[in-house]
Amino acid sequence: MNPKQRLQESRLILVTDPRPDLTDRVAAALRGGVDIVQLRDKRAAREELLPLARELKELCDRAGALFTVNDDIRLARLSGTAGVHLGQEDDPVSLARDVLGRDAVVGRSAGTLEEALAAVEEGADYLGAGSVYPTPTKPDADVPGLEFIRELARQDIPVPWFAIGGVTLKTAEEVAAAGAPGFAVVRAVLDAADPEAAARELRSCLEG
Repeated sequence: MNPKQRLQESRLILVTDPRPDLTDRVAAALRGGVDIVQLRDKRAAREELLPLARELKELCDRAGALFTVNDDIRLARLSGTAGVHLGQEDDPVSLARDVLGRDAVVGRSAGTLEEALAAVEEGADYLGAGSVYPTPTKPDADVPGLEFIRELARQDIPVPWFAIGGVTLKTAEEVAAAGAPGFAVVRAVLDAADPEAAARELRSCLEG
């Protein structure tokens, strides 16, 4: 199954943050059903992240999951990832395609319907939609909230999309009820006492 086919089946993205036991927690989350792992670290240099990226990619490969990186197209190429996730201020999707190849999975963040539709027009393979709730990961970000999720759900969005920003075990059911077909999470899994169980519970909210 190629990356884009695997993407169509994906419901749960785990976005990482820096922590000493990250690989162990990612491995557990993959056992719990995480479909995509996205390496995100805004502070470390590319050279520092490359060994970690390769290690996480190997974990994902063994689990049949996709591995991507946040923002850095060159790191994605060097580590052989399935693709890259780009924010609104990052490089264009076309550049990612030029560097990573046409089979790469390229995501784009969207906080408004206009941004979502523009990302689809640009050729993004999936969307990260939010933030749904305030989150310490991006404390200054706009929070379009559940109404944005409902608005997207009413549209005929032709690519997979994932609600992001404050999706937790407590909020997941209402986000799914608002129409989100998938979640992208950080602390809901990585901070959990049992990341495997947390991932499994999040997935169950989307499969009910």
